Amino acid sequence: QMTEPPFLPRERLFKEQQYFQSLSKHTHLKGRYDAITSVGIPLALAALSLFMIGRGVYNMSHGIGKKE
Repeated sequence: QMTEPPFLPRERLFKEQQYFQSLSKHTHLKGRYDAITSVGIPLALAALSLFMIGRGVYNMSHGIGKKE
């Protein structure tokens, strides 16, 4: 016996299961916003870290931004 109402109606749940199982994408990219969280954010973090490393190397090689 169920004590609380279901999260989704049964028909909609079956429809979404069929949709996700029919997709040929990888599992972590099947949702609507999954490409943003699985690809976009890591790429942005990698680009930012490479920029900061490059700026640090440039500053060290030119003697810029030293503490007194």
